[in-house]
Amino acid sequence: MATDCTLVAELRFLAAADRQRLIEALREAGYAVHGPRVQEGVIRYAPVERIEDLPRGWRDIQEPGRYRLRQTDENRLFAWAAPAASLKPLVFPPREILFHARRDADGRLRFEAADGAAPKLAVLGVRACDLAGLYLQDRHFLQGAHPDEAYRRRRRKLFLVAVHCAHPADTCFCAATGDGPVARYGFDLAISELEEGWLLEARSHAGQEILDALPTRAAGETQRKAAEAAFRQAAAAQRRRLPGGDLPARLGGRLDAELWQAVGRRCLACGNCTAVCPSCFCHAHVEETPLTGARTTRLRQWDSCFTAGHSLLHGRPVREDTASRYRQWLTHKLSGWHEQYGRSGCSGCGRCITWCPEGIDITAEAAAIAGEEA
Repeated sequence: MATDCTLVAELRFLAAADRQRLIEALREAGYAVHGPRVQEGVIRYAPVERIEDLPRGWRDIQEPGRYRLRQTDENRLFAWAAPAASLKPLVFPPREILFHARRDADGRLRFEAADGAAPKLAVLGVRACDLAGLYLQDRHFLQGAHPDEAYRRRRRKLFLVAVHCAHPADTCFCAATGDGPVARYGFDLAISELEEGWLLEARSHAGQEILDALPTRAAGETQRKAAEAAFRQAAAAQRRRLPGGDLPARLGGRLDAELWQAVGRRCLACGNCTAVCPSCFCHAHVEETPLTGARTTRLRQWDSCFTAGHSLLHGRPVREDTASRYRQWLTHKLSGWHEQYGRSGCSGCGRCITWCPEGIDITAEAAAIAGEEA
Protein backbone atom coordinates (compact mmCIF):
# COMPACT_ATOMS: atom_id res chain seq x y z
CA MET A 1 0.00 0.00 0.00
CA ALA A 2 1.39 3.40 -0.97
CA THR A 3 1.76 5.71 2.01
CA ASP A 4 1.23 9.45 1.63
CA CYS A 5 3.80 11.29 3.74
CA THR A 6 3.24 14.80 2.36
CA LEU A 7 2.20 17.55 4.74
CA VAL A 8 -0.46 20.23 4.30
CA ALA A 9 0.35 23.40 2.37
CA GLU A 10 0.36 25.80 5.32
CA LEU A 11 2.67 24.95 8.21
CA ARG A 12 3.79 27.15 11.06
CA PHE A 13 7.12 26.78 12.87
CA LEU A 14 7.37 26.97 16.66
CA ALA A 15 10.93 27.14 17.98
CA ALA A 16 12.01 24.62 20.61
CA ALA A 17 12.48 27.41 23.13
CA ASP A 18 8.77 28.30 22.79
CA ARG A 19 7.26 24.82 23.17
CA GLN A 20 6.00 25.61 26.67
CA ARG A 21 3.71 28.21 25.12
CA LEU A 22 1.51 25.46 23.68
CA ILE A 23 0.79 24.05 27.14
CA GLU A 24 0.11 27.55 28.43
CA ALA A 25 -2.26 28.36 25.57
CA LEU A 26 -4.23 25.17 26.18
CA ARG A 27 -4.51 25.84 29.90
CA GLU A 28 -5.59 29.43 29.24
CA ALA A 29 -8.32 28.03 27.00
CA GLY A 30 -9.63 26.04 29.96
CA TYR A 31 -8.16 22.62 29.20
CA ALA A 32 -6.52 20.26 31.62
CA VAL A 33 -3.47 19.00 29.73
CA HIS A 34 -2.34 15.39 29.50
CA GLY A 35 0.71 14.28 27.63
CA PRO A 36 3.26 11.47 27.45
CA ARG A 37 5.35 10.98 30.58
CA VAL A 38 7.85 8.35 31.69
CA GLN A 39 6.21 6.54 34.60
CA GLU A 40 6.83 3.05 35.98
CA GLY A 41 9.16 2.16 33.13
CA VAL A 42 6.79 3.06 30.28
CA ILE A 43 5.61 6.12 28.39
CA ARG A 44 1.98 6.83 29.25
CA TYR A 45 -0.50 9.70 29.17
CA ALA A 46 -0.61 11.64 32.43
CA PRO A 47 -1.19 15.25 33.56
CA VAL A 48 1.55 17.68 32.48
CA GLU A 49 2.22 21.28 33.51
CA ARG A 50 5.58 22.03 31.94
CA ILE A 51 7.31 21.01 28.76
CA GLU A 52 9.99 19.40 30.94
CA ASP A 53 7.38 16.82 32.00
CA LEU A 54 7.46 15.31 28.50
CA PRO A 55 9.92 12.49 27.64
CA ARG A 56 12.82 14.52 26.24
CA GLY A 57 15.42 12.27 24.62
CA TRP A 58 13.64 9.02 25.44
CA ARG A 59 13.45 6.17 22.92
CA ASP A 60 11.43 2.98 23.22
CA ILE A 61 12.34 -0.58 22.26
CA GLN A 62 9.23 -2.61 21.43
CA GLU A 63 9.46 -6.19 20.25
CA PRO A 64 7.16 -9.23 20.58
CA GLY A 65 6.60 -9.61 24.31
CA ARG A 66 9.13 -6.88 25.21
CA TYR A 67 9.09 -3.17 26.07
CA ARG A 68 12.09 -1.14 27.24
CA LEU A 69 13.09 2.52 27.40
CA ARG A 70 16.46 4.13 26.90
CA GLN A 71 17.49 7.78 27.10
CA THR A 72 19.53 9.79 24.60
CA ASP A 73 20.79 13.37 24.51
CA GLU A 74 18.36 14.38 21.74
CA ASN A 75 16.22 17.49 22.11
CA ARG A 76 13.13 15.70 20.77
CA LEU A 77 10.10 14.95 22.93
CA PHE A 78 8.33 12.46 20.65
CA ALA A 79 11.12 10.19 19.38
CA TRP A 80 9.25 7.04 20.35
CA ALA A 81 6.35 4.98 18.97
CA ALA A 82 2.89 4.40 20.47
CA PRO A 83 2.66 4.90 24.27
CA ALA A 84 1.81 1.96 26.48
CA ALA A 85 -1.89 2.88 26.49
CA SER A 86 -3.99 4.56 23.82
CA LEU A 87 -6.64 7.27 24.11
CA LYS A 88 -9.24 4.64 24.97
CA PRO A 89 -9.09 4.93 28.79
CA LEU A 90 -9.70 8.69 28.54
CA VAL A 91 -13.06 8.32 26.78
CA PHE A 92 -14.02 4.76 27.76
CA PRO A 93 -12.72 4.22 31.31
CA PRO A 94 -11.79 0.69 32.39
CA ARG A 95 -14.39 0.94 35.16
CA GLU A 96 -17.14 3.52 35.62
CA ILE A 97 -20.33 3.95 37.62
CA LEU A 98 -23.50 4.08 35.53
CA PHE A 99 -26.09 4.64 38.26
CA HIS A 100 -27.08 3.88 41.86
CA ALA A 101 -30.33 2.33 43.08
CA ARG A 102 -31.69 2.55 46.64
CA ARG A 103 -34.93 2.08 48.52
CA ASP A 104 -36.38 5.06 50.34
CA ALA A 105 -38.10 5.00 53.73
CA ASP A 106 -41.34 3.88 52.09
CA GLY A 107 -39.66 0.99 50.34
CA ARG A 108 -39.84 2.53 46.89
CA LEU A 109 -36.92 2.04 44.54
CA ARG A 110 -35.06 5.23 43.61
CA PHE A 111 -32.47 5.57 40.86
CA GLU A 112 -29.67 8.11 40.99
CA ALA A 113 -27.61 9.03 37.95
CA ALA A 114 -23.82 8.93 38.21
CA ASP A 115 -21.86 12.16 38.16
CA GLY A 116 -21.87 13.22 34.52
CA ALA A 117 -19.17 15.88 34.74
CA ALA A 118 -16.57 15.80 31.96
CA PRO A 119 -13.68 18.30 32.11
CA LYS A 120 -12.14 19.88 29.05
CA LEU A 121 -9.08 17.78 28.31
CA ALA A 122 -6.25 18.35 25.83
CA VAL A 123 -3.96 15.44 24.97
CA LEU A 124 -0.50 15.98 23.51
CA GLY A 125 1.37 13.45 21.38
CA VAL A 126 -1.50 11.44 19.89
CA ARG A 127 -0.37 9.04 17.14
CA ALA A 128 -2.19 8.35 13.88
CA CYS A 129 -2.88 4.74 14.91
CA ASP A 130 -4.68 5.95 18.03
CA LEU A 131 -6.74 8.48 16.07
CA ALA A 132 -7.89 5.55 13.92
CA GLY A 133 -8.72 3.61 17.08
CA LEU A 134 -10.69 6.57 18.42
CA TYR A 135 -12.62 6.76 15.14
CA LEU A 136 -13.74 3.17 15.70
CA GLN A 137 -14.67 3.90 19.31
CA ASP A 138 -16.77 6.80 18.03
CA ARG A 139 -18.47 4.54 15.49
CA HIS A 140 -19.41 2.09 18.21
CA PHE A 141 -20.46 4.43 21.02
CA LEU A 142 -21.88 7.44 19.16
CA GLN A 143 -23.54 6.17 15.99
CA GLY A 144 -26.76 4.27 15.92
CA ALA A 145 -30.12 4.61 17.62
CA HIS A 146 -28.78 4.78 21.17
CA PRO A 147 -25.53 6.75 21.51
CA ASP A 148 -23.68 6.40 24.80
CA GLU A 149 -24.13 9.66 26.69
CA ALA A 150 -21.24 9.16 29.12
CA TYR A 151 -18.87 8.58 26.20
CA ARG A 152 -20.34 11.52 24.30
CA ARG A 153 -19.75 13.93 27.20
CA ARG A 154 -16.07 13.01 27.46
CA ARG A 155 -15.54 12.93 23.70
CA ARG A 156 -16.96 16.43 23.16
CA LYS A 157 -14.52 17.91 25.67
CA LEU A 158 -11.43 16.35 24.06
CA PHE A 159 -8.82 18.48 22.26
CA LEU A 160 -6.26 16.36 20.41
CA VAL A 161 -2.72 17.37 19.50
CA ALA A 162 -1.42 14.74 17.11
CA VAL A 163 2.23 13.98 16.40
CA HIS A 164 3.17 12.63 12.98
CA CYS A 165 5.32 9.60 13.78
CA ALA A 166 8.95 9.48 12.65
CA HIS A 167 10.18 6.75 15.02
CA PRO A 168 8.19 3.51 14.64
CA ALA A 169 8.86 0.52 16.84
CA ASP A 170 9.69 -2.97 15.55
CA THR A 171 6.07 -3.94 16.25
CA CYS A 172 4.45 -1.06 14.30
CA PHE A 173 2.64 -1.57 10.98
CA CYS A 174 0.39 1.51 10.65
CA ALA A 175 1.73 2.19 7.15
CA ALA A 176 0.41 -1.20 6.03
CA THR A 177 -3.09 -0.55 7.43
CA GLY A 178 -3.14 2.92 5.85
CA ASP A 179 -3.45 4.71 9.20
CA GLY A 180 0.01 6.29 9.56
CA PRO A 181 2.67 7.37 10.14
CA VAL A 182 1.19 10.78 9.16
CA ALA A 183 -2.15 11.59 10.83
CA ARG A 184 -4.85 12.58 8.34
CA TYR A 185 -7.99 13.17 10.40
CA GLY A 186 -9.46 13.40 13.87
CA PHE A 187 -7.13 15.98 15.45
CA ASP A 188 -7.24 19.69 16.28
CA LEU A 189 -3.51 20.41 15.99
CA ALA A 190 -0.67 18.30 14.64
CA ILE A 191 3.07 18.43 15.26
CA SER A 192 5.91 17.44 12.96
CA GLU A 193 8.93 17.36 15.25
CA LEU A 194 12.35 18.59 14.21
CA GLU A 195 15.42 18.99 16.40
CA GLU A 196 15.06 22.79 16.32
CA GLY A 197 11.30 22.93 16.97
CA TRP A 198 7.86 21.94 15.72
CA LEU A 199 5.98 22.36 12.45
CA LEU A 200 2.34 22.94 13.37
CA GLU A 201 -0.90 22.58 11.43
CA ALA A 202 -4.50 23.19 12.53
CA ARG A 203 -7.40 20.97 11.50
CA SER A 204 -10.29 22.55 13.46
CA HIS A 205 -11.49 25.98 14.52
CA ALA A 206 -10.44 25.24 18.10
CA GLY A 207 -7.02 24.16 16.85
CA GLN A 208 -6.64 27.33 14.78
CA GLU A 209 -7.43 29.49 17.81
CA ILE A 210 -4.67 27.81 19.79
CA LEU A 211 -2.25 28.07 16.86
CA ASP A 212 -2.98 31.78 16.48
CA ALA A 213 -2.03 32.30 20.13
CA LEU A 214 1.48 30.89 19.61
CA PRO A 215 4.63 32.80 18.52
CA THR A 216 5.04 31.01 15.19
CA ARG A 217 6.35 31.91 11.77
CA ALA A 218 5.88 30.35 8.36
CA ALA A 219 7.71 27.05 8.03
CA GLY A 220 10.53 26.87 5.51
CA GLU A 221 10.64 24.51 2.57
CA THR A 222 13.79 22.86 3.94
CA GLN A 223 12.00 22.12 7.20
CA ARG A 224 9.01 20.65 5.37
CA LYS A 225 11.21 18.40 3.24
CA ALA A 226 13.14 17.22 6.31
CA ALA A 227 9.91 16.24 8.08
CA GLU A 228 8.45 14.48 5.04
CA ALA A 229 11.68 12.56 4.50
CA ALA A 230 11.55 11.36 8.13
CA PHE A 231 7.97 10.15 7.68
CA ARG A 232 8.81 8.28 4.47
CA GLN A 233 11.70 6.64 6.27
CA ALA A 234 9.39 5.69 9.14
CA ALA A 235 6.94 4.07 6.73
CA ALA A 236 9.71 2.19 4.91
CA ALA A 237 11.16 0.90 8.20
CA GLN A 238 7.99 -1.00 9.09
CA ARG A 239 8.43 -4.68 8.25
CA ARG A 240 5.10 -6.10 9.38
CA ARG A 241 1.89 -6.16 7.36
CA LEU A 242 -1.46 -7.89 7.26
CA PRO A 243 -2.31 -10.28 4.40
CA GLY A 244 -3.61 -8.61 1.27
CA GLY A 245 -6.56 -9.43 -0.95
CA ASP A 246 -10.00 -10.18 0.48
CA LEU A 247 -8.82 -10.98 4.01
CA PRO A 248 -12.33 -11.37 5.51
CA ALA A 249 -13.15 -14.06 2.94
CA ARG A 250 -9.79 -15.76 3.36
CA LEU A 251 -10.17 -15.96 7.13
CA GLY A 252 -13.81 -17.00 6.88
CA GLY A 253 -12.83 -19.95 4.73
CA ARG A 254 -10.31 -21.23 7.30
CA LEU A 255 -12.38 -21.34 10.49
CA ASP A 256 -11.56 -25.02 11.04
CA ALA A 257 -7.84 -24.74 10.33
CA GLU A 258 -5.53 -26.65 12.71
CA LEU A 259 -3.51 -23.46 13.11
CA TRP A 260 -6.17 -22.07 15.46
CA GLN A 261 -5.39 -24.90 17.87
CA ALA A 262 -1.67 -24.22 17.56
CA VAL A 263 -2.00 -20.54 18.54
CA GLY A 264 -4.52 -21.52 21.22
CA ARG A 265 -1.87 -23.65 22.89
CA ARG A 266 0.46 -20.63 23.06
CA CYS A 267 -2.13 -18.02 24.08
CA LEU A 268 -2.57 -17.48 27.83
CA ALA A 269 -6.03 -15.89 27.40
CA CYS A 270 -4.80 -13.07 29.65
CA GLY A 271 -6.63 -10.35 27.70
CA ASN A 272 -3.58 -8.07 27.42
CA CYS A 273 -4.15 -7.66 23.67
CA THR A 274 -7.73 -6.46 24.10
CA ALA A 275 -6.83 -4.17 27.00
CA VAL A 276 -4.13 -2.29 25.09
CA CYS A 277 -5.94 -2.30 21.73
CA PRO A 278 -7.12 1.24 20.86
CA SER A 279 -10.32 -0.04 19.22
CA CYS A 280 -11.55 -2.95 21.41
CA PHE A 281 -14.72 -1.96 23.24
CA CYS A 282 -16.11 -5.11 24.90
CA HIS A 283 -17.48 -4.50 28.38
CA ALA A 284 -19.63 -6.09 31.06
CA HIS A 285 -22.18 -4.70 33.51
CA VAL A 286 -21.82 -5.64 37.17
CA GLU A 287 -23.67 -4.75 40.36
CA GLU A 288 -22.05 -4.03 43.71
CA THR A 289 -24.17 -4.06 46.87
CA PRO A 290 -22.93 -3.43 50.44
CA LEU A 291 -23.78 -5.89 53.20
CA THR A 292 -26.56 -3.61 54.41
CA GLY A 293 -28.32 -3.94 51.06
CA ALA A 294 -29.29 -0.29 51.24
CA ARG A 295 -27.90 0.63 47.87
CA THR A 296 -26.81 -1.07 44.65
CA THR A 297 -24.33 0.41 42.19
CA ARG A 298 -24.35 -0.56 38.52
CA LEU A 299 -20.91 -0.38 36.90
CA ARG A 300 -19.52 -0.87 33.44
CA GLN A 301 -16.06 -2.38 33.21
CA TRP A 302 -13.85 -3.63 30.43
CA ASP A 303 -14.30 -7.23 29.38
CA SER A 304 -12.49 -9.36 26.83
CA CYS A 305 -13.47 -12.04 24.33
CA PHE A 306 -10.73 -14.11 25.98
CA THR A 307 -12.69 -14.52 29.24
CA ALA A 308 -15.02 -17.49 29.70
CA GLY A 309 -17.91 -15.30 30.77
CA HIS A 310 -17.79 -13.20 27.61
CA SER A 311 -19.47 -15.94 25.55
CA LEU A 312 -21.74 -17.22 28.33
CA LEU A 313 -25.07 -18.30 26.86
CA HIS A 314 -27.74 -20.30 28.70
CA GLY A 315 -25.37 -21.16 31.53
CA ARG A 316 -22.28 -22.20 29.56
CA PRO A 317 -19.63 -20.47 27.44
CA VAL A 318 -20.12 -20.86 23.70
CA ARG A 319 -16.36 -20.55 23.21
CA GLU A 320 -15.04 -23.05 25.72
CA ASP A 321 -11.35 -23.14 24.82
CA THR A 322 -8.64 -20.58 24.19
CA ALA A 323 -8.31 -21.47 20.51
CA SER A 324 -11.95 -20.56 19.82
CA ARG A 325 -11.56 -17.31 21.77
CA TYR A 326 -8.46 -16.32 19.83
CA ARG A 327 -10.29 -17.14 16.60
CA GLN A 328 -13.19 -14.92 17.69
CA TRP A 329 -10.84 -12.02 18.46
CA LEU A 330 -8.80 -12.19 15.27
CA THR A 331 -11.66 -12.85 12.84
CA HIS A 332 -13.87 -10.17 14.39
CA LYS A 333 -11.05 -7.63 14.38
CA LEU A 334 -9.88 -8.30 10.83
CA SER A 335 -13.10 -9.50 9.21
CA GLY A 336 -16.35 -8.74 11.05
CA TRP A 337 -15.49 -5.09 11.59
CA HIS A 338 -15.53 -4.47 7.84
CA GLU A 339 -19.23 -5.28 7.82
CA GLN A 340 -19.98 -3.38 11.03
CA TYR A 341 -17.83 -0.28 10.62
CA GLY A 342 -16.58 -0.24 7.05
CA ARG A 343 -12.95 -0.99 7.84
CA SER A 344 -10.64 -3.32 9.75
CA GLY A 345 -10.55 -3.02 13.52
CA CYS A 346 -6.73 -2.95 13.44
CA SER A 347 -4.86 0.34 13.09
CA GLY A 348 -1.36 -1.15 13.13
CA CYS A 349 -0.23 0.20 16.52
CA GLY A 350 1.42 -3.15 17.37
CA ARG A 351 0.56 -3.00 21.07
CA CYS A 352 -0.98 -6.47 21.06
CA ILE A 353 2.38 -7.83 19.87
CA THR A 354 4.44 -5.86 22.39
CA TRP A 355 2.29 -6.64 25.42
CA CYS A 356 1.54 -10.31 24.71
CA PRO A 357 3.51 -12.34 27.29
CA GLU A 358 4.04 -15.03 24.64
CA GLY A 359 4.95 -12.54 21.90
CA ILE A 360 2.14 -13.71 19.61
CA ASP A 361 2.17 -11.60 16.45
CA ILE A 362 -1.25 -10.86 14.95
CA THR A 363 0.30 -10.23 11.52
CA ALA A 364 2.09 -13.58 11.49
CA GLU A 365 -0.96 -15.49 12.74
CA ALA A 366 -3.28 -13.81 10.22
CA ALA A 367 -0.85 -14.62 7.42
CA ALA A 368 -0.55 -18.24 8.49
CA ILE A 369 -4.31 -18.69 8.77
CA ALA A 370 -4.84 -16.98 5.41
CA GLY A 371 -2.31 -19.32 3.85
CA GLU A 372 0.66 -17.09 3.16
CA GLU A 373 4.00 -16.35 4.77
CA ALA A 374 4.24 -13.27 7.02
